[in-house]
Amino acid sequence: MDASSAFQDTLPLSSDALLAQLDDWGLAYRLYSHVPLRTVEESKAVEDQFMVPGENALRLKNLYLRDKKKRNYLVTLEQSREIDLKALGAELGVGSLSFGSADRLMQNLGIRPGAVSPLAMINGVQNDVTFFMDAAAQKADVIYMHPLVNDRTVSMARGDLLEFFDRIGCEVAWLP
Repeated sequence: MDASSAFQDTLPLSSDALLAQLDDWGLAYRLYSHVPLRTVEESKAVEDQFMVPGENALRLKNLYLRDKKKRNYLVTLEQSREIDLKALGAELGVGSLSFGSADRLMQNLGIRPGAVSPLAMINGVQNDVTFFMDAAAQKADVIYMHPLVNDRTVSMARGDLLEFFDRIGCEVAWLP
């Protein structure tokens, strides 16, 4: 199965259910549908379809990682930021990091590869996933991300995204 909304009903929490929860909480977002996007390069190729000119926006790349002690991490970065996993592990004080498997991604974040998103922390908080976010998010007015599937993108105001984290009990650790 791919990570598109065609298979969202096989997820622990569907994209539609997540969006309904955002609505119930009064958290505003704009929803865009597009071809499935699996990489930053694919995202950059279509983002002009929904980016608002002049908007102070942050577009993301997300890494699901594990350390040697089998602790799980979701690391959300500005999409063009270069990352060295060895240096990141040292910076976070967790040692060596590697990418988590597709099975563990589903088990811990309830999503498939290609749809990794900070919104997946709605599942991750229950599974002790530690969340790190690029400090650039603190300066962005709007943040673009997948709502648990990779053929949709939502844009949310920074304040609404931070309220989402508060509502689900997710502590955000900021990466400089």
